[in-house]
Amino acid sequence: MGTVLPVPIERREFLYLLGTAVTGAGLAGCASSPPGNTSPRPDRSEKTKAVPSQTASPPAVTVKLGPQVVHGPRKHAKVALTFHGQGPVPMADALLSEAERAGAPVTVLAVGTWLEQYPQMAHRILRGGHDLGNHTMHHLDIAAMDADGAYAEIAGCARRLHTLTGSIGRWFRPSQTHYATPLIEREARKAGYQTCVSYDVDSLDYTDPGPDAVVANVLGSVRRGSIVSMHLGHPGTVTATPAILHGLAKLRLRPVTLTELLTA
Repeated sequence: MGTVLPVPIERREFLYLLGTAVTGAGLAGCASSPPGNTSPRPDRSEKTKAVPSQTASPPAVTVKLGPQVVHGPRKHAKVALTFHGQGPVPMADALLSEAERAGAPVTVLAVGTWLEQYPQMAHRILRGGHDLGNHTMHHLDIAAMDADGAYAEIAGCARRLHTLTGSIGRWFRPSQTHYATPLIEREARKAGYQTCVSYDVDSLDYTDPGPDAVVANVLGSVRRGSIVSMHLGHPGTVTATPAILHGLAKLRLRPVTLTELLTA
C-alpha cells in the first residue's frame, strides 16, 4: 500500500464537503454525457464489445464534493465496499459473484494494465451492476512522482477505461498512498476527475492476514457512510466477503456503489 501520507486531523474530518443540493445534474464535474471535463481520446484501433454506460441515468439530486473524499454522509445507513482492481480473473469473478448473490453492488478501482490484460473484466464489472473507476495505469507510488508522471498514470488508465466503456468513470483512487496530495488532486482534475477517493476503513487484506482478520478489520471499524478499502486478487478476501456482507446486514448497513453513497 505504501506509506500513508500525514493529513491534518481537521482536513480528514472535512474532506467530505457537503454542498448545496442541485437538481438534474451529475456529481460535481461529472455531467451525464459527455463528462464535464474533457475525456482522454479513445484508441479507435481497438474493437471492443459494447458495455453499459457508466454515465447513463445520473441521480436526480447530487451533492457537491471536494477534491478528496474519505467517507460519505453519516446520516444514511449505507457503506461502499471498494476494491483495488487487479489479480487473477477467476478470483475477481468469484468475489463479484458473492457480492451479486447478496445483492451488494461494489466499486472496482481498476489498474490500467490489468484492464489491458483482461479487457473482458470491464464488461463483467459493469454488467454485474458495479461501479468501475481508475486506480492508475501501473499501480506505482504516485505520491513519489512529479506532475507529469502522476498525470501520465491517471490519464493512461482513463484512456483504457474510455476505450473499453466509452467513459473514464466517475472515480479515481491514487495508488500506493492512502491520501491524495495536492499535486495528485490537481493532476486528477486535469485528467477529468474532480474527486479523489480515499477511505476510512482499511481491511488490510493486502497483507493476507487470513479471512477472519479481514472480517474483523472491516466490521470492527465500519459505520454509516464508510468507504471500505479492499483488494481483488487475495484469496482471503474472497473467503471473507460473505461474512462481511452478513455482518453488515446485522449492523443494518447496506452496501452500495460509491456513486450511490455519494449521492443525496
